[in-house]
Parts: sequence; structure tokens; C-alpha cells
Amino acid sequence: MKYLIVFTVFLSLFSCYEVERNCNNFKTGTYESRITIDGKEYKSTFSRTSDLQVETFNGVIDSTKVRWINDCEMVFKTINPKNRAELKDIHLKILSTTKDSYTFEYGYVGDTNKQKGDAKRVKLE
Repeated sequence: MKYLIVFTVFLSLFSCYEVERNCNNFKTGTYESRITIDGKEYKSTFSRTSDLQVETFNGVIDSTKVRWINDCEMVFKTINPKNRAELKDIHLKILSTTKDSYTFEYGYVGDTNKQKGDAKRVKLE
């Protein structure tokens, strides 16, 4: 019985915790992003305006249109797709924020397979 009371108090304290999400602070700027896929880390740099994102990954520059669904979710559409995979839109959701970074999950629109990563602000624009 004593353990049940301690567990209930412990659970109630942590169930009130809310993750900080100040997503409006990350709608524009220049960022460095890191994601891990199959144990390998990938890095990219991107600059975002309210409706455009330009990303450099492995020396390749790619531009996408940005459509904000709400303050913390956006959809990317490749401007000049070079293959069939680039025709698919990507949905990104900001999960948590700090002063200069955010954690996100992303995947193709309609796909349940999601990847997670983080982005750190390099420059505010």
C-alpha cells in the first residue's frame, strides 16, 4: 500500500510536465540539422523564410516550398523534383524547443514511418 501511494504521487508530479514548444521562434533563420538513420548520423545546413527552405546536404543544394499547417507543423514540397521520391511531400512536426534549437519528427505525408532529428539555429533572419 505504501508503494502504491508513492507511485501515485510520483506519477501525478510527472504527468503535469509539459514540453516547451515555442515554434514561432523557428519559422525563419539558418540552421544546422542532425538526423540518425540506421545508426549513421547525417548533417545538413538550411535557411528558411516563411515560405521557402534552401538546404545543403552532401554538397547538393535543394529548394522546397514551405506550407505551415499550424505553429509547429509544416509541409515541404520540392520545387524541382529530380526523381519520383522527390515528388512526395514531407511533413515535419516540431516536438520540443529550447532557446536556440528544436527537436522534430518528419516523414512522407501519409506515411506512418517517421524519423527524428534536431536542428540548431546558426543565424536569425
